[in-house]
Amino acid sequence: MVLAMARSEASGKVLATNRKAFFRYEVLERAEAGLALAGTEVKSIRDGGLSFADSWVEFRGGEMFLIGCRIAPYSHGNLMNHLPERDRKLLLHKREIQRLGGRASERGLTLVPLRVYLKDGRVKMEIGLGRGKQMHDKREAIRRRDEERDARRAIRGRRD
Repeated sequence: MVLAMARSEASGKVLATNRKAFFRYEVLERAEAGLALAGTEVKSIRDGGLSFADSWVEFRGGEMFLIGCRIAPYSHGNLMNHLPERDRKLLLHKREIQRLGGRASERGLTLVPLRVYLKDGRVKMEIGLGRGKQMHDKREAIRRRDEERDARRAIRGRRD
């Protein structure tokens, strides 16, 4: 019983989150995808070497690829270390690829990586179908975040 609980907690370990995606896009739909990675890439991701800066998911030739995502070279890698900025194939069922690819081709929708996590020892990525936010929506999100932070400070100030 205890072993099963410890295993389920470890299987959902979040390795990286794309916070900018939630600020820039309204996420309409989510999907889980595997990643085709080299061994040194997995080790580097586990060490926190993944950066989502300006990355997106592209549909081409009936397959999905992660573009612009940087995985730092593994510190203990040798000559066989991976290329940091290569395109990486996403592993999804054919039906999911066709459905998401069709939706992403609609005007104003794009596929963005949301987070990377471990699931049963394998690296998985949550991708989202997003619609770009307008400037006034972003201002609203900033205002709401500032109000929540001020409220937390006020509550914390009363406790002291």
